Parts: sequence; C-alpha cells; structure tokens
Amino acid sequence: MSDALSTTSEPVAQRRRRGLALGTQAKLLVMLLVVSLVSSIAIGVIGVVNGRGSLQDAAYDQLTAIRELRADAIESEFSRLQTGVQLDSRNASAVEGARAFIDGFEQLESAPIDPALEQRLQGFYDDEYIPALEARTGEQYESESFVPATNAGRYLQANYTSSRGLDDFDAALEAHDAGDGSAWSAANAQYGPYFTGLVDALDYEDVLLLNLDAEVVFSAYQSVDLGLSMRRTVFEGSALTRAFDEVLQSGSLDAVVTTDFERYLPSLGVPTAWVLSPIGDESELIGVLAVQVPITQINAVMTGDRQWAEQGLGQTGEVYLAGSDGLMRSESRLLVEDPDAYADAVIANGTSVATAERVVEVAGTVLLQPVDDEGVQDALRGESGVAETADYRSGSSLVAYAPLDIEGLDWVIVARIDADEAFAPVSDFTRTVVLSILGLLLLVSIVSLLLAQVFTRPIGKLVGAVRQVAGGDYTVQVPVRSRDEFGDLGTAFNEMATSLRLKQDLIDQQQDENVRLMRTLMPDSVAERLKGGDEAIAERHENVSVVFAELVGWEDHARGLALEEEVAQLNFLTRGFDEAARKAGVEQVRTLRGGYLASVGLEVPRVDNARRAVDFGIEMRAVVERFNAQHGTKVALRAGVDTGTVTSGLVARTNLAYDLWGDAVSLAYKVRTVTGEPGVYVSDAVHDRLRDTVEFTNVGTVDVAGTAKSVWRVG
Repeated sequence: MSDALSTTSEPVAQRRRRGLALGTQAKLLVMLLVVSLVSSIAIGVIGVVNGRGSLQDAAYDQLTAIRELRADAIESEFSRLQTGVQLDSRNASAVEGARAFIDGFEQLESAPIDPALEQRLQGFYDDEYIPALEARTGEQYESESFVPATNAGRYLQANYTSSRGLDDFDAALEAHDAGDGSAWSAANAQYGPYFTGLVDALDYEDVLLLNLDAEVVFSAYQSVDLGLSMRRTVFEGSALTRAFDEVLQSGSLDAVVTTDFERYLPSLGVPTAWVLSPIGDESELIGVLAVQVPITQINAVMTGDRQWAEQGLGQTGEVYLAGSDGLMRSESRLLVEDPDAYADAVIANGTSVATAERVVEVAGTVLLQPVDDEGVQDALRGESGVAETADYRSGSSLVAYAPLDIEGLDWVIVARIDADEAFAPVSDFTRTVVLSILGLLLLVSIVSLLLAQVFTRPIGKLVGAVRQVAGGDYTVQVPVRSRDEFGDLGTAFNEMATSLRLKQDLIDQQQDENVRLMRTLMPDSVAERLKGGDEAIAERHENVSVVFAELVGWEDHARGLALEEEVAQLNFLTRGFDEAARKAGVEQVRTLRGGYLASVGLEVPRVDNARRAVDFGIEMRAVVERFNAQHGTKVALRAGVDTGTVTSGLVARTNLAYDLWGDAVSLAYKVRTVTGEPGVYVSDAVHDRLRDTVEFTNVGTVDVAGTAKSVWRVG
C-alpha cells in the first residue's frame, strides 16, 4: 500500500512543481524587493523632485539676490556720480574757474601761434593720434577732421596737447601752466588743480568745461578734445553734444544729464559715458561741467572687484550691464580670465568671429559684445525674473534679469551662471539620492534574502517532510519551534503524519490478513495475479490428481450438537485435513461443510501426484478415525481420486471463489459414490499408475460420456 501511495503522490508533486514558476522563497523575495523598490523609488522620486525644486529655487534665489545687490550698487554709484557732478558744478571754485577759462579761451582767439608749435601740433596728429585712432578703431581718418578750427583751440593744443605723449596722462594732469603768459594758462594755473583734483579724488575719467557755444574750454587731460567745438567737428550729433543741448534747454542749474556709452574719438574710440550739469549762479548760466563716467568704477561694481567666486558666482557666474541696443555695458568675466576661451565660447554661441576677435584685441566688451538674449529683452520691456536660456557664452545659462533705475539710461542688469554649474548641487543631490536608493536596494535585497530564507525555512522542512510522507515514511516529524501559523502548521502536519502512520499500520494489518485469507482460498500464483488486477483468471493444468472427499454420517452426528460445538468439531477435522495436505504436498482447493476438494501437481508439478493423492486420502481417513476415537462418534470418510487435465480459476467475481473443474474433478466426484460405503476410491488412471505398489479392489464401474470406467477401492 505504501508503494501505491508513493507512485501516486510523486507525479502530483511533480505536476505542482512544474506548475509553479517560482518557489515560495523566490516569490517572497520578489515581493519584498518589489515593495522595497516601489517604496524606495517613490521616496526617491519625491525626494528628487522636491529636492531638485528646492535646490533650483535656491540657485535662482541666490542669483536673484546677487543681481539685486549689484543693481543697488550700480544705481547707487550713478546716483552718487550724478549728485557729485551736480554739486561740483555749483561749487564756487567751479563757477569762478569756468569764468576764467571761458574768458581766457576767448582771448586766445586773437593770440598768435608759434609756427614751430603749430607744426608740432600737425605732427602730433599725423604721427601719433591718427595712427593710434585707426589702429584702435580699424577705420581711416584725416587729421584735418580733428585739428580745431578755431585759433583758440589750435593755440591750446599746440601749447598743451602736443607737448606730451598721447598716453602720458600723469604729465597732462600736472601741466597747469605752459609758460606762454596767456590768461588761459593763468586760469589753468589757478583753477586747474581743482578740476584735476576731482579726477584724482573721485576717480573721474576726465573733466571738461564747455562754454555756451559747446566749445571745450578746459580738459583735465588736455587731450584732443581741448579747444574743439562739439558742433562744428566730427563730434556733431554725438551723445555728448546732445546731452549738452539738453542741459542748456532745461534752463535749470540743478539739471543733470547722463549719456549712454558711445565711442569717443578723443579717447581713441573707447566707449565713453558722460554726466553733465550746468555751471553758473543765480544770475547767469555760464557753461557746462561734463564728467567722463569712470568705466573702471562701473566694472569694479559689476565684478565685485573681480571677486566672482568669493561673492557666490562660482567658476562661471558674472553680472553685467546691457543697453537698449542689446550690447554689453560692462566687462565680461571670461574675457578677463581667459581671452582665448572667451573667443571660443562666444563664437560657439553666435557671436561673429570678427566681433570676438575685436573684443579680444581691445580687451573690452562694452558696445561690442551682443547680449540680445531672452533675459535682456524681457528686462528691456521692464520685466524682472529668472530663466534658463542661452546667452552670449553658454548654450544653457541660468539668468536673473531686471531693468535698472538710472536717470537718463535705458540699461538692464543680468546676473548669469552656466546651468551646469548652477544646477551642480541638483545633479549632485540627484546622484546622491540615486546612489542611496541603489545602496538601499542592495541592503534590502540582502535583508530580504535573509528574511525570505528564515521565513521559508519551516516551509522547506515541511516540504521535505511531505515528500517523505509521499514516499511512504509516516514516521517523519518536523520540529516545532515557533508559536505562529508555521508552528500551527508543523503541529498539524505532525498530527497528520501520526494519524497516517496509525492508519497505514491498520491498512497493512488488513492487507496481511487479506493476503493470508486469499492464500487460504486460492494458490499463491492466483492470489498474486488477483492483486495485480487480473479479472479473468483461469488456467489449464495437465497431469493433476484430484481428491474429492466427504464426511459420511456427519449430519446425524451434528443434530445433537449446538451450533458452536458443531463448528468447533468441524474446524478440528478441517485442520487435521489441512495438516495432512501440507505433509503430503497436497494443495487445498475448497472446503465445504462435510466436503473437501484438493489437488496434487496443480501449483507445483509433481511426477508422483497420484501416489500423493492416494496417501492423502488414506491420511484423511486416519484423521476421521482419530476424531471418532476422541469424540465417540461414527463419522466416516468417502473420497474419490482421479488423474488428468483440470481447469482452475476464480468464479463469482462479486464473492471471490477459487474453484477447480474439468473431467478429472467430475470423475473423482463420481468414483466415490459407486458403492455408497466409506473408503478411498480411485479411477482406472490412478489404478494403472499405482497398481504395482498399492493394493486395490475393483468395486464396479461408472459411466463417463457413454463409456463404462472401472472404479477401484484402496485396500
């Protein structure tokens, strides 16, 4: 029975295993990993989104804060400059000095000019100024366009401008008296130190005094603009000229006009801005004070004295000014730090090669470098904000832009930094979060694997135990170490295994009993075939001796017996017959009340089967005689023996019965009834085999298929 259970359970287990793609441990591990993965990714995504947003906002806020600080600083610088020029123009020294210079300039209109000095002046323009101007601007000029048309202008330039080198600025500031004895030189000696002192003290680029005819009657550096008329020369229509006209038209001594940067030829085409204010008193307006805006001071404010990194702008950040023409109004950080890298960067982002080369050549970006990007355009429309956009030096930059509140100037301020650098903390944060998630997943994977193993270990033990049970081992028990569901499952399994073991023992006992019973009812070979599932069992046997015996007088004897006593005595006789059959090598076929059918040579072929059958009949008679002697009865035995061909098999499938039939069985049955007397009777076939060793007596004949057959009695 255990083998049957094993062969039945194994395919089922295999089918179940085939039906499962993953084991419980793998499924548990996958579930833990999926839950952890989803949770980690969700947390990571939320963290990255919120973190990136916060860091990006922080980057924008930092850039905006820097922009605001620089905007306040540059607005304050211009306010200070405008206020200073306004106050300087109202100063008594400025008013008195202006009168003296204007008067002295008027007297020079009729002053003779030394031919040598005039020749030196022409040489100055031809050999120094014009070549330098052309080299600086890249354009061609004629000296006649710059030499003053008035006698006073030529006089001053001949005595002052041409007497020093083009770039000897310190000497110009110290030259207060040419020693020519003119009223202008006297005024310069008296009031020149005041105006040049403004340059030194307030870092002005230059200070000009203009009379009401727009003639430059004084220049702190005594450059080529000294003595020029802003109306009748190449400067007609310049920003300085327009500002001069605007100041005069205001009619107020408090007027202040600021110009945008414009290329100023006396400064060799260098971009120059001016702040102008009228000079005079309550009674009259006598002239205009023009102060050249110190571009170095503007750059110092915008670059934070070139301390970009220290002021939070990193490696690529800067703050610059732009005008309404979309050109820069302050210097570029990259140009200052690395001109070659500057050229490559701006050309790569749309600046023309010629412009980039020109910027590098003159080492300045004012009025050269285009910055007409989205942030500048929005700021020029009066908007303030931040954006990630392309600008003049990077394909993607973070910019904070705003318009400036400087009277007379349509400027905007832009704080920028490369997007890669600005968002580097964002990238670092994202990378850190991703690496943290990966590390967490690795840790979770290891912990999940350990937990899955711990969690499924009881299941593994149960599976192993179940397979042992499926293999027929019902003695297996699993250890129960926990009080959870697995502990309950282990306890239930142990109880099930114990119950199966007990039931299997009962089944085995019943099977053994069935086998024993079958072996009492049929031969072993028939029993084995029946166990194997055969339903039609029948065999033909040659040379088999058949013994058919019956008790004579048993009915009369049994009438006086109780049922139990009758059965007990009948069993006594049957056991005696069985013992005699065992000793004689006879196979019992069927036992009936008062009858006994046996064979010799059926299961085990025997050459002396006839002799054994006769001996068995004689021994059965002896058993009956011993029974009579013991119980005082008169029961007798009548047996018939024949030899020949028989058929054996199972009949009556519902109630199993092993039987023997055929001619030999029929003849053995018939020969015992010839005389009606007790004894052992044999057929001719048996007589012919044993007549030399056994004494027989002929007692008659029986009819077999119309033929008379002799019957012999033993003894």
